[in-house]
Amino acid sequence: MKRTHIIILIGIVALIIGLLVFSVDFSTYDTINSAKKKQGKFVHLIAKLDKSEPITYDPIKNPNYLSFYAVDSLGGKTQVIYHNSKPGDLEKSERIVLKGKMEADHFECQDILLKCPSKYKDDKKMLEKEMEDQTTKN
Repeated sequence: MKRTHIIILIGIVALIIGLLVFSVDFSTYDTINSAKKKQGKFVHLIAKLDKSEPITYDPIKNPNYLSFYAVDSLGGKTQVIYHNSKPGDLEKSERIVLKGKMEADHFECQDILLKCPSKYKDDKKMLEKEMEDQTTKN
């Protein structure tokens, strides 16, 4: 092989490795307490809505301000401030994935992903009941 062919092949391999490294998402989920130690760094939190605390959202006064409290599975708690409209079914969601940065006294959220309630559990139970009814009739 010629020297130029070898250089081109090495360049292609380096390009492929570079694309693979930058395309992988290395983010992990943090707890609220570990996020408090990483002030100002972008993190992902998995939490639940703390229903004992009020949700502050007034679409007439400011439709781009939402404030609520979140609790993670280890008991860490923080106020979450989201500068966007309130996601539908926030109160019904089982878990919430919060993407953003921990500030001094609150979590400044940039994106919220809601883990929907298990709406299929009821469908599954109803299907199982129908199957039982059909088997008992036969």
